[in-house]
Amino acid sequence: MSSEGKIAVYSLADLKTTTDDILPTYLTSLHFTPTHTASTIRLALGYSAVLLAAALFYFDYTSGWATTAPYTLPAVLVYFALNGAYTAWIFIVERGAVFEGVGPQGERVVVRSRSRKNEGVYFLKIEITGAAGKGMKEIDVEAPFTRWFTRDGQIVPKPFQQWLASSVDVVGKADPTNVVEDIGRGSSIEEKGTASGVNIMGLPVERMGELLGGAVKTGGGGKKGKR
Repeated sequence: MSSEGKIAVYSLADLKTTTDDILPTYLTSLHFTPTHTASTIRLALGYSAVLLAAALFYFDYTSGWATTAPYTLPAVLVYFALNGAYTAWIFIVERGAVFEGVGPQGERVVVRSRSRKNEGVYFLKIEITGAAGKGMKEIDVEAPFTRWFTRDGQIVPKPFQQWLASSVDVVGKADPTNVVEDIGRGSSIEEKGTASGVNIMGLPVERMGELLGGAVKTGGGGKKGKR
């Protein structure tokens, strides 16, 4: 991303990362309280492995191989164990989580994001557990990145907020002013952005697919919930 806050619109990684960054900011502005347990454990595992490697290097540098040799193999085994735990934590526990916290009504909310190669579509899976752990439901939503990015790579928060508030009940209850009946037509920006397959970049959705190297699924912005 450039210093001016613009990104390369043909970079799927930049589109996803930038969107991931604004999602927690939006939710916390609605009084969702983030919890950092998962990220704290991930950082602890990662830094522990790095510190172990640094300590072994320093010990070997200052004391010599003859002194450190008995400790090298155990240290290497612990290092790989920590790295294995770190990797498992990311892919098995966090699984792409970009927000984990508590909603205004006490519900536990976990938001996971992903994208697919050559598809300019943002996918979210939202897990909502009621207060006191009563009931859990999952909601899957998707929408094209072009809904909230301009032609020159600027992100426009309003369409993103409207899409999320209109697609996810718990967000809509916290931000009713951004709930719209027809996703993508809640403001003048989105009126321009979705008519006849054209988005706020001013490009046809199919053209966006060419930029990303493949066909773009437009994504209805709708939601699919399951209990």
